Amino acid sequence: MYTITVRSRFSSAHNLRGYKGKCEDLHGHNWTVEIYASSVELNELGMVADFRELKDMLVNIVSEMDHKYLNDLDHFKRFNPTSENIARYVYEEARAKSGGMNIYKVTVWETDGASATYCEQKM
Repeated sequence: MYTITVRSRFSSAHNLRGYKGKCEDLHGHNWTVEIYASSVELNELGMVADFRELKDMLVNIVSEMDHKYLNDLDHFKRFNPTSENIARYVYEEARAKSGGMNIYKVTVWETDGASATYCEQKM
């Protein structure tokens, strides 16, 4: 199995509804998002996919959240804007926009030492 990864960043604010602690209050993060695409075989150019296409897709998805209050976005009105739910949101958006790339997983870092990963396949 081959896997490629690209990374992008965005800044946003959120608060966690129902959380008893500091994160219930409005606060922000400089998020880092990694997206992984995989394939058992390489294409005719010897690649899983074009890094640029994967990166452009990721930048497009995270730009919708950049400098926003996540709780105001439609998706996060239904789902608490946790790192886990952000990872799933990016994953689902990427799968919908992938044009046939096998999106394997998405990892969202809210700090340098804390991340959440979403995938639909066994890891």
